[in-house]
Amino acid sequence: MNKCRTGALAAVLWLAATAAGAQTPGVATDRILFGQSAALGGPTADLGNEMRRGILAAFEEVNRAGGVGGRRLELRSYDDRYEPELAIANTRRLIEDDGVFALIGGVGTTTSAASEPLARAAGVPFIAPFSGAEFLRDPALGHVVNVRASYYEETEAMVERLTSDLGISRIGVLYQDDSYGRNGLAGVRRALDRRGLELAGTGTYMRNTTAVKTALLGLGRGNPDAIVIIGAYMPSAVFTRWARKLGVEAPIFNISFVGSDALAAALGPAGDGVYITQVVPFPDGGSLPLLAEYRKALVAHEAAARPSFVSLEGYIAGRLTAEVLARAGEAPTRASFLSALTTTGKFDIGGFTLRYGPGDNRGSDQVFLTVVRKGDIFSAERLAP
Repeated sequence: MNKCRTGALAAVLWLAATAAGAQTPGVATDRILFGQSAALGGPTADLGNEMRRGILAAFEEVNRAGGVGGRRLELRSYDDRYEPELAIANTRRLIEDDGVFALIGGVGTTTSAASEPLARAAGVPFIAPFSGAEFLRDPALGHVVNVRASYYEETEAMVERLTSDLGISRIGVLYQDDSYGRNGLAGVRRALDRRGLELAGTGTYMRNTTAVKTALLGLGRGNPDAIVIIGAYMPSAVFTRWARKLGVEAPIFNISFVGSDALAAALGPAGDGVYITQVVPFPDGGSLPLLAEYRKALVAHEAAARPSFVSLEGYIAGRLTAEVLARAGEAPTRASFLSALTTTGKFDIGGFTLRYGPGDNRGSDQVFLTVVRKGDIFSAERLAP
């Protein structure tokens, strides 16, 4: 009888544990499922694929060590081609059909603006969007977990360096005509306003196109001494090549979303002297333990993969996710995950610090300036005249 009772009790406990796990979508006894909608095809595919590569490298590293509480971390990714309509469809599929625990590594401001409200309505954590848009840093969005610095912080760093290092006050902006571009434009305006300066001119182009020649001619009429581009790598490369061909010598700056490696490759010889702000350290560097850990995990995931700023950002996002889950209890829920994030507050990811708290979902505020030279990317601690 005692054996029967013991067996029955064990069965009840197993069923209770299974039921508890089933109550949280994406959480099973042996795995936790995450979802990603990102540009895996189309003109910004490099960003989505690199972000996915970094997340998978981190997840596989965690899984080789036994997972989180014995659960493997898995990622299901769908291609939205950097189009908001596809991002909405993918997000609904991930939440409603696939039943993911959380969304991670979405790429783009416009696509995030389309998909974040769906995550919010469903109570799904929205982790590490590849966007510096200010709306994602709204203190009211407790389900959003940012990793990177904001576009306001990137553009502030650009304007500070241009004005203090070079004495430049006439700054023009080429921006993508959508919420991403307008957010970056607002950041430049804000930085100029703080210094009592005005824009020297603006130009626009449509998302997922390279129709930038008219914008270049319009900007040229304003005669800017520097140009900030808020765009994707291919239109930025086309704009820069044409600018140099037409004799425009003004320094050109890009924010991190451009994708540095893809931009440098697309620019070719015209890339020399193009600046890019970054929100993570040099992936080939050795200043932090994070970087060696990242490179080791990247090679374990894909032997031929080259380190990149974007996949490093994805890796940091994956590492953060695992560390938060480890603090979220034996049967993690979405609520316990978000609570663990804010109550822990500070996360040291191999020397790269992220901070969170009640009403603070920003993560990092670090910005690094780099420059393209002969097809490679180097640190630019100070702008050279």
